[in-house]
Amino acid sequence: MQFKDIVGQRDVINRLTEIIDSGRVSHAQLILGPAEDGSLQMALAYLQYLCCTNRQHYSGQWPVASGQPGDAPLRADSCGTCPSCKKISQLMHPDLHLFFPNATTSRVKSNPESAEFQQEFHDFVIENKALGNLDDWFASLGIENKQGILNVRDADGIERSLSLKSYEGGWKMVVIWMAEKMNTECANKLLKTLEEPLPGTVILLVAESDERMLQTIRSRVQTVRLEPTGNSRDAALAEQFSPMLVAWLRLLFKLKMKELGSQIDQMAAIGREQQKLFLQYTLGVMRGCFLSTAAGLPYSIGSGDAKFDAMFPKMITQNNVETIEQALSEAVFAIERNANPKITLMELSFRMSKALKKK
Repeated sequence: MQFKDIVGQRDVINRLTEIIDSGRVSHAQLILGPAEDGSLQMALAYLQYLCCTNRQHYSGQWPVASGQPGDAPLRADSCGTCPSCKKISQLMHPDLHLFFPNATTSRVKSNPESAEFQQEFHDFVIENKALGNLDDWFASLGIENKQGILNVRDADGIERSLSLKSYEGGWKMVVIWMAEKMNTECANKLLKTLEEPLPGTVILLVAESDERMLQTIRSRVQTVRLEPTGNSRDAALAEQFSPMLVAWLRLLFKLKMKELGSQIDQMAAIGREQQKLFLQYTLGVMRGCFLSTAAGLPYSIGSGDAKFDAMFPKMITQNNVETIEQALSEAVFAIERNANPKITLMELSFRMSKALKKK
């Protein structure tokens, strides 16, 4: 992966290459941004540039390959042709170690860890050009209904990988993809590794959100925030979940238990990861509606029903927005903790119904 293959992010890239060229490489960094905005691409391109034996430096206007018109020119990039570049681009470098959320599957029936799924993850990254998200990854493993995590066995694997002698005499590199999925045991075990790294090691945590990461982890890494590129999944999520959301919201006003129960059954059947996405999408919709009510900003749920789209945002006001946000956030947390989805969603429905009537 070369920097030129990443859409946008030119200011971030130029800052990173300048730091590497100056020799001020931080041993532990957090690359923060949506998968679709190229967070894993950035991590892999960073390591490729770090190890490249023939770095290319440019002056003047460098052609923007996969970028957008108007992007700033690149100041430098890896050559893409030296042995190190080729190995990293194919995820075959012996000193590059990848860790990622995992769970039991039909093949790995107990004690899952990243080491059990290396080939699957390599294929997933290559096929999706390092732009696949967590749902795509779980779908590729056939575990859409499970809660994939990074566990203590992964932490042991990270420490073991960094303790090995470098095969090629250079950097020892670890990428922890979707690092917010580290459970507490895994995160705590890595604290010393992040604070007191062995010489010649680079650890890149790649995450979409740092809100659920331990503060002790965040304080030990240098954060690189990606710039929004407009490639987020908002439009796709709206297309996927808007019909379900509108149907659910309509029932919250009527509270007809038979119809609501049928709707809850449909929502519970989509699997835990999709339930979390739906609830997070709903949370975003509620915030958009509140901004429309409080600040007069234009917003539409996009239900296709002009009357509903005009009416519903007015239901989210200063009197109920905090209650609604809390209810949705607690439901997401409950789903993450493997709570019964039907019970969780029914309780959420009652709380939402009550809050909406307090406009």
